[in-house]
Amino acid sequence: MKNITIYTDGACSGNPGCGGWGAILMFNDLKKEISGFDPNTTNNKMELTAAIEALKLLKEKCKITLYSDSAYLCNAFNNNWIANWQKNGWIGSNKAPVKNKELWEQLIYFYNFHELTFIKVKGHADNEYNNRCDALATGEIKKHLN
Repeated sequence: MKNITIYTDGACSGNPGCGGWGAILMFNDLKKEISGFDPNTTNNKMELTAAIEALKLLKEKCKITLYSDSAYLCNAFNNNWIANWQKNGWIGSNKAPVKNKELWEQLIYFYNFHELTFIKVKGHADNEYNNRCDALATGEIKKHLN
């Protein structure tokens, strides 16, 4: 099984507003950068989308370490929020429907298919790859607003 490292980030100008996402996939000495734009979205949607779009590129089962500065993304898996949401019919601890259910369902598919570990990194710090993903995401917003 291939060992893949993925870094992701999402950004939004206004929340909701114009959004961008960026990801870097790494395997051995290979690196692939991807990014995208949404004209009307939220920061959380962009964080989830970055992970989904990166995972979509993998065509076989892999062992993946995914780094994100999104506590929302990492905690959902690492703190069993996902299992609780599913058990409670996609109702959150606040008694309201869980937002972004369709994105979470895609992530659950990838989580069940791959060996996937989520690691929370500090955003806007000294992490080279997180900073690059942030630049990809914000670059998408700038590119589409000009």
